[in-house]
Amino acid sequence: MTNWGLIGASTIAREWVIGAIRAAGGEAASVMSTDAARGKTYAAENGIAKSVTSVADLVNDPDVEAVYISTTNELHRDQALAAIQAGKHVLCEKPLAMSQADANAMVKAARQAGVVMAANHHLRNAATHRAMRDAIAAGKIGKPLAARVFHAVYLPPHLQGWRLDRPEAGGGVILDITVHDADTLRFVLGDDPVEAIAFGQSGGMGKSGLEDAVMGVLRFKSGVIAQFHDGFTTKYAKTGFEVHGSDGSLVASNVMTQRPVGRVTLRNAEGETELECKNTNLYEVTLRAFHDAVAGKGRPSATGEDGVWSLATGLAVVESARTGKVVKIEPGL
Repeated sequence: MTNWGLIGASTIAREWVIGAIRAAGGEAASVMSTDAARGKTYAAENGIAKSVTSVADLVNDPDVEAVYISTTNELHRDQALAAIQAGKHVLCEKPLAMSQADANAMVKAARQAGVVMAANHHLRNAATHRAMRDAIAAGKIGKPLAARVFHAVYLPPHLQGWRLDRPEAGGGVILDITVHDADTLRFVLGDDPVEAIAFGQSGGMGKSGLEDAVMGVLRFKSGVIAQFHDGFTTKYAKTGFEVHGSDGSLVASNVMTQRPVGRVTLRNAEGETELECKNTNLYEVTLRAFHDAVAGKGRPSATGEDGVWSLATGLAVVESARTGKVVKIEPGL
């Protein structure tokens, strides 16, 4: 059993990750919050034995083998490096860091220390996305030509906070949602993006000049072009993901979500066929793969290198949205 330390008494850990750790055979042994009272309350409410107020106390705890980081983005680098230096395995929320150099330094440090490092890109673990990847790899749509991602949602009030008013913490829709699009596209297409162009929008929710919606296009190495629409401002939109090829199309609905839902339809000369998708908890898939990697059996579902790619794409989209120029995507791996 892998014992986990949580850096950040976060909503995502409470709603999704603690349960997934336990379902995958692990346990949440400690939680770190700089607010002692909040940490104690959080530990009690979630059945966690210990609460501490410093990263050092958590990562130097001999009972902690792996660390889950879900603090605001500007804190990820130093917290991950502290955990790695203490010999702990790391699952970090996206984006890995605020800069490409920092993300690469985290991945390099983990590699040198011989610990597992992963990015929490849960969407690639959706049964729908795996069915799409398999269908494309099997040639079901011929040569992929274009893709479209609809990931514009409404950010609920209890999650608004820093995402809308703290640019220094990596707020804004691009580093929160577009990085997920980038990772899901890379996973499903088996291809890497090379260029981005985008327009940002301030629709009234984002403060301090932060984009609360964005539309853009990514070009991939193979020549595939992928359109994306991400937002915090759309209360009634549904998410979706389409891939169109020379001999068919895959049309997925309600799939860019944390919940194990959605469906995928294959359209080709033979008509329409719904792909079989055995939907399971996305985070449990993440944690099982992570535990296996710690045990020396396979790799995390999204590696640190995958996290570097999604951040590089997100930063390119940020730059393009602010300059109006096509920006090259260069992960520096």
